[in-house]
Amino acid sequence: MMGRAIAAVLALCAGTAFAHEIATPKADFVAPAPGSYRLEKIMAAPDGVVLNTEAKPRRLSGYTRGKVTVLSLMYTHCSDEKGCPMAFYALQMIQRDLEKERSARDRVQLVSLSFDPKHDTPEAMRAYGGELVGAKSAVPWHFLTTTGGQALRPILSGFGQDVSRPAKAAEDDTGDMSHVLKVFLIDRAGFVREIYSASFLMPQVVMNDIKTLLIEDGVRVD
Repeated sequence: MMGRAIAAVLALCAGTAFAHEIATPKADFVAPAPGSYRLEKIMAAPDGVVLNTEAKPRRLSGYTRGKVTVLSLMYTHCSDEKGCPMAFYALQMIQRDLEKERSARDRVQLVSLSFDPKHDTPEAMRAYGGELVGAKSAVPWHFLTTTGGQALRPILSGFGQDVSRPAKAAEDDTGDMSHVLKVFLIDRAGFVREIYSASFLMPQVVMNDIKTLLIEDGVRVD
């Protein structure tokens, strides 16, 4: 019950502040300086049809190309503090820090894509994003869903994201979903360059990786 309450608070207060400070992993090492290492191309980010918060169909590639993208696969009623709520909080911190970086302005974006389209309608995603939806920001955050399983499956397959419901919950299609938290760093050409799990979603590490991709694009970082 406590986990559901946390998720609800995050959904209602997402854009106003860091609604509930959830502990993110702490690095027990010093993150290497941006540009001092290379991030290999892991795979091409999949494409497909998604819905924005206005229920308008769009190509996912429109949100994964042209800018460095941090994409989180999630669902709004996740009750695991070390899952989607933690990712949401981490992305809030990352967006806050990116907005202070002149080099990131209009070059970086965040995306939250639901893998529970039955419950996470465009309206639900709009409520989840709160004031972040449509906010004028140099580092925009997009909240997306799909029309259903047919549109969703190839996207999840392309990202290698497994999602299932416990057998007990499958009867009424409600309850928690079983999944491994994955957050993807995608370059402006649409290639996944890093995948963060719950244990490695450290804002400073992600920030340095983003800057590394910007440097690769010839951008002078702060």
